[in-house]
Amino acid sequence: MKKIMIAAVSSSTGKTTVSCGLMRAFRNRNMKVQPFKVGPDYIDTEYHTKSSGFKSRNLDEFMLPVEEIRYIFGTNSQEKDISVIEGVMGLYDGYGSSLDYCSSANISKILSCPVILVIDASAMAASAAALVYGFKNIDRDVKLAGVIVNNVNTESHYTLLKDAIMKYTGVPVVGRIPRDERFSLSSRHLGLTPSFEVDELEEKLDYVSAKLEEYLDIDMILKIAENEENTFDRKRREDVRDITDVRLAIAYDKAFNFYYQDNLDLLEEMGVRLIRFSPLEDRELPECDGIYIGGGFPEVFASELSKNTTILEKIKQKSLDGMPIYAECGGLMYLGEKVEDMDGNLYGMTGIFKGTSKMQKRLQRFGYCSGESNEDTVISNKGQVVKGHEFHYSVFESDMENAFDMFKEMSDGQIKRWGGGYCLRNTLGTYLHAHFCSDYAVALNFIDKMENYRKR
Repeated sequence: MKKIMIAAVSSSTGKTTVSCGLMRAFRNRNMKVQPFKVGPDYIDTEYHTKSSGFKSRNLDEFMLPVEEIRYIFGTNSQEKDISVIEGVMGLYDGYGSSLDYCSSANISKILSCPVILVIDASAMAASAAALVYGFKNIDRDVKLAGVIVNNVNTESHYTLLKDAIMKYTGVPVVGRIPRDERFSLSSRHLGLTPSFEVDELEEKLDYVSAKLEEYLDIDMILKIAENEENTFDRKRREDVRDITDVRLAIAYDKAFNFYYQDNLDLLEEMGVRLIRFSPLEDRELPECDGIYIGGGFPEVFASELSKNTTILEKIKQKSLDGMPIYAECGGLMYLGEKVEDMDGNLYGMTGIFKGTSKMQKRLQRFGYCSGESNEDTVISNKGQVVKGHEFHYSVFESDMENAFDMFKEMSDGQIKRWGGGYCLRNTLGTYLHAHFCSDYAVALNFIDKMENYRKR
């Protein structure tokens, strides 16, 4: 089974474009391509899915036990021809100053996966060899097996780079990518623009993949990707399979689409029937025993959301009736009274929670954190710790008591603490994005609340 990681020296070096282009190139060779993303990112995985035709998965060492990482990778790689893992930030960037914990490098070691390093070589020559040498030798257990030099327009520049890197590091250069504006992907405040908002994305992916076929040695990359079979516990989830038949309404449209595919898969494995609905378009909720509203961009679509007063009122009535509702980040914003956008415009939301979410010009929270429950919620019992991450530009202004004591260990060993989340009846809204596979109890608690609601 073939597997390869596309990593980089830093963010904004081109690894997402290269990863998606390679996925599409392999797909165009009639290969079944399974994509993965290191870290908690939601948006890159959507590009992977569009590129490969298969749902991309997150491999996150903070939120997932090592055994779960191997399980997710192993089960989804079965019956595929190649797995392509896109790294996060720089190859060795992870939690704090550690080279290992939560880094792409450590995920590559956990999965025994060779790494191809993407470097921006536009303004360097032989110094590129020193850069690659450092990345290779700082941890010799990382299988640095190839280099792609990006933003290199001429053959003479490429030859200089390739010869120097091979001479001083022994790592082969598998190709160059010239500077090309058609390779760029648009972005906004939370990263890349979501894939379904990008015009002519299919044409762009086909263009990039064709150029990669021209400029990269795809056959060499496939040879590097040759690897041993994966070993993982195939019985890992047997004791939680088919334990329920509750129905869960999932908010899914342009405003709300940040979901970990493995969260949804785990719920379905447990027997939950997932039914999508659109807070933007639908006037009726599907018949359900609970509601799950993920993150997204409600601030971008606040006007449209506020105009759908019918669904706003129906969701509020379900909350008043005690239906279990779980909302993350953008979902929390939707459950407040109002959303204030970047221009100061106010839009009415469900009003379940007393408070207003207000967009700020600067990032408010970014990174891994955990929350200890101050009370029983739809996903946790009092005292239970839920791991996840936060990434948001908004603040939620409210006088309500917080449902979680949030905390994060800083690089100097200090613990940073703050209050987070709100719980009212069986409705929970929080900025924390949780991965259910971190602790199956999160999903089991949610299911238990839905079953109790249905049995009333």
